[in-house]
Amino acid sequence: VQLQASGGGLVQAGGSLRLSCGASGSTDSTTVMGWFRQAPGKEREFVAGHRRSGGSPFYSNSVKGRFTISGDNAGNTVYLQMSDLKPEDTAVYYCAADRFALSTARNDVWGQGTLVTVSS
Repeated sequence: VQLQASGGGLVQAGGSLRLSCGASGSTDSTTVMGWFRQAPGKEREFVAGHRRSGGSPFYSNSVKGRFTISGDNAGNTVYLQMSDLKPEDTAVYYCAADRFALSTARNDVWGQGTLVTVSS
């Protein structure tokens, strides 16, 4: 499986951005997809996750209520709609996929990062 992320950019505080992550290859092997981020000088952290089979998405407390994760019907693309962005959301955002569960430490597949910069 390969993941391709896109949609990052520069936005003012309070603004919105949508990230996309497309999966290709043997996607049937993955059950969960999601997003992580890493801010300068900080460790990578979980942001949001989504099961390809459906069910409730899950979020970190820092983005709950502001970010929404969703997937397309085929289950091969996952989106992260980010609203009410704050300067502390500035980070490189990575999408990831796994057969079982998302983990900050390891996942079966990582996409390349996309930079989100929120100006104050």
